[in-house]
Amino acid sequence: MITDTELTTLLEDIYRQYGYDFIGYSKSSLHRRVQRIFAMDKFPSFAELRYKLLTDDLYVKHFIEELTVNVTEMFRDPHFYKTLREQVIPSLASKPFIRIWHAGCSTGEEIFSVAIMLQEAGLLEKSLIYGTDLNAKVLANVRRGLVPIDQMKKYSENYIASGGPKDFSQYYTAHYGQAILNQKLTEKVITSTHNLVSDSSFNEFDLILCRNVLIYFNKNLQDHVLDLFDKSLSPLGFLALGSKETIRFSGLATYYQQIQPEKIWRKTQ
Repeated sequence: MITDTELTTLLEDIYRQYGYDFIGYSKSSLHRRVQRIFAMDKFPSFAELRYKLLTDDLYVKHFIEELTVNVTEMFRDPHFYKTLREQVIPSLASKPFIRIWHAGCSTGEEIFSVAIMLQEAGLLEKSLIYGTDLNAKVLANVRRGLVPIDQMKKYSENYIASGGPKDFSQYYTAHYGQAILNQKLTEKVITSTHNLVSDSSFNEFDLILCRNVLIYFNKNLQDHVLDLFDKSLSPLGFLALGSKETIRFSGLATYYQQIQPEKIWRKTQ
């Protein structure tokens, strides 16, 4: 078993040598993930793992990909997307151009959920969705518009529960065990690696989504990321978080109004 002291040493090594800053992440979550990698890659000792990380750039890439969490699905939490569909997207219609940032987008299922709703509202043509993640490997799937075909039944059910009015199968084609999303959806998505811990704002957005990412950060890092989002939001822009995340206890709370009952806030000042 890797001790807390060894975990801290490992995180400091990664930060000093490669610039990936996981020091502010939840220690319990990181400990579970590092322990899983340690067992999966069959290291005989912590010293062997540390040496591998300090001397093998290719292994570091693999380690970071395994360390970052990639759990997502299309129209995850349908009531959340129903609120987006009914209360947020109509508010964006008056914008001459719509910019949306999905931070920590993983393999992109939730990005394409938003793209589908924009298309159904007649707004996709004047929109751009920026999908960012620390894990460069998962972004490749986003660019190609690939999702697992065996998940499409569940995704269709989510879509219907979110108020989707059409036949969900019209948005993809099946190809060798993968579902390929329509080009109209993928061509409005721009992907890039972005580190919420160390990278700065890169545009002004009308809607920012970052769902189930902050739960892996400690309080100081959560406040840092929320401040980054605040700087990146346009006046009266929307911020959407995961079901267990909130801005209620941050210094920004008085400047936002929550859209009940979902974890969506609108910037008021």
